[in-house]
Amino acid sequence: MQAENLALCHQIIVLQRGRKRLPLDSGNRLLWVWLSRLWADWRSALAIVNPETVISWHRKGFRLYWAWKSRRVQIGRWEIPQEIRDLIRRMSQANPLWGAPRIHGELLKLGIALSQATVAKYMVRQRKPPSQSWRTFLNNHVRDLVAVDFFTVPTVSFRVLFVFVILAHDRRRCVHFNVTEYPTAEWTARQIVQAFPWDTAPRYLIRDRDRVYGEDFRRQLRQMDIHEALTAPRSPWQNAYAERLIGSIRRECLDHVIVLNESSLRRILRSYFDYYQHSRTHLSLAKDAPDSRAIQPPELGAVFELPQVGGLHHRYELRAA
Repeated sequence: MQAENLALCHQIIVLQRGRKRLPLDSGNRLLWVWLSRLWADWRSALAIVNPETVISWHRKGFRLYWAWKSRRVQIGRWEIPQEIRDLIRRMSQANPLWGAPRIHGELLKLGIALSQATVAKYMVRQRKPPSQSWRTFLNNHVRDLVAVDFFTVPTVSFRVLFVFVILAHDRRRCVHFNVTEYPTAEWTARQIVQAFPWDTAPRYLIRDRDRVYGEDFRRQLRQMDIHEALTAPRSPWQNAYAERLIGSIRRECLDHVIVLNESSLRRILRSYFDYYQHSRTHLSLAKDAPDSRAIQPPELGAVFELPQVGGLHHRYELRAA
């Protein structure tokens, strides 16, 4: 009875508004939809609209409700951001030996939650069996490579001195050098022992086919378990790092001084190698020195100029005034 009274009163109020078109807004429609759900005999009291109209309102409200609710739920799979897809491709290209499980594990450590199937979907497909690049292969062996070579220096009295240098490939470090007027295989073998005491010997040694590397020298290398890698005849480019070092010594030092004697040359080279190891920047080392130099912040103070190699070169540092 209360529902019937409510329905009749509502219709009287609507009709009293006296408009040609009944002003049934959303609130009025919701009222009749609600009455149709709670009152079984609601059709008997309905006079201003047809019962089918109320049913259509209810269906429309049903569609609107589920359309609103569907917007809150992702349809299908979540879209993978472009930066994550690019990261998966970069990781698969940089690590050809890795499969989807390894890359998936790395992504989980980065806080990126994906399925392993998604990782496999965006990986770069290898056209051939996975293999490391030549750069990776050489980087894995560069710490076990050293190069040796001789070069000559004339003195003020027209004598010829021989300089023996040993260069480590990893940081372009000059491991050892010495000067002599009469190089022999025995003297050269002794330099190898002085350069690599105890268990610091490298795995491979690159040299040319000069006769100064005689039987004594080769025997010493075998005793130290060092394998020789001989360059082809008349092919200095196969020992490029040592040749580049010798060229730098000539261009940056010896072409600007006159060597008096053996001790004078040894002192000059010692000064240059101190500059070479600790101050001189190298293109192949990302503009760093073989013994890495720390980057100084500008707040340390003014720039000071420190002469090296007798003033041929300088080192610049920030120091408090």
